[in-house]
Amino acid sequence: METNGEALRPTAQQALAALAETEQIRASTTALSATPWPRWFTATLALYTAAVPPVYGGTLAETEWLLPKAAWGVILIAMTAAYGALFAVAAANWRKKTGVALRFDVLPKRVTLPLAVGLPAVLLGSALVFRATGEPLWLFAASVTGAAVTLAFHLVFVRLHRKTA
Repeated sequence: METNGEALRPTAQQALAALAETEQIRASTTALSATPWPRWFTATLALYTAAVPPVYGGTLAETEWLLPKAAWGVILIAMTAAYGALFAVAAANWRKKTGVALRFDVLPKRVTLPLAVGLPAVLLGSALVFRATGEPLWLFAASVTGAAVTLAFHLVFVRLHRKTA
């Protein structure tokens, strides 16, 4: 903004308007970043979470349970690879659609911390309890709990997005 070699300075009102606009852009970017996963990925994540306890239980069982241990190991590796690939597809599609990456850091820690600590404890703990007791009911209870927690987290994610949007 120069005229005849002199710089024009914005007025105080123009500067305040520019700052307000910048804050609005920042808020809308944060809201977009906190937008929930695509529904297909949420369903995939819930199914993956439900499958983890029986697969870990099969790999940790003292004796063969339903399948040979090697088969459980192959299933675990294939399942994890498929999840990673689907996560990459969901993130790339989201970035292409909205221009922002999928992020967890915009969510409150009071929501994500219990999930990050509690869900693995339930999923892996059930496999350890299964190994100790031999009772598969623990695995299936953890599967249902894990899927329910995953879907509930998605609904909290949706609610937080609507609040910020």
